[in-house]
Amino acid sequence: MGTVYLLHFLEPIGNPSNPRAMAQHYIGVDQTGKRIEVQTAGAGARIVAAVQAKGIGFVVAATWPGDRGLERRLKNRKCAPRFCPVCRGGEASDPA
Repeated sequence: MGTVYLLHFLEPIGNPSNPRAMAQHYIGVDQTGKRIEVQTAGAGARIVAAVQAKGIGFVVAATWPGDRGLERRLKNRKCAPRFCPVCRGGEASDPA
């Protein structure tokens, strides 16, 4: 078992002329206890590296106990803002 995490980018990234090509969240899974550190160092997912290259900050908005199965289910829903306490202005809910 690992930890599924939700990163909230402090600014959206993507193509502003196409709202469907914009992103403000990344969902990942940490099974080693070091993945968030890897992301923060810029050696993780390409979108997180692109966010950092543009000087956009991000926060770990939420974490849940889970594995790649939970990560995939959350990503397939395509509604990360629903789980994001930063976007919702409150506490994170259980996404499972």
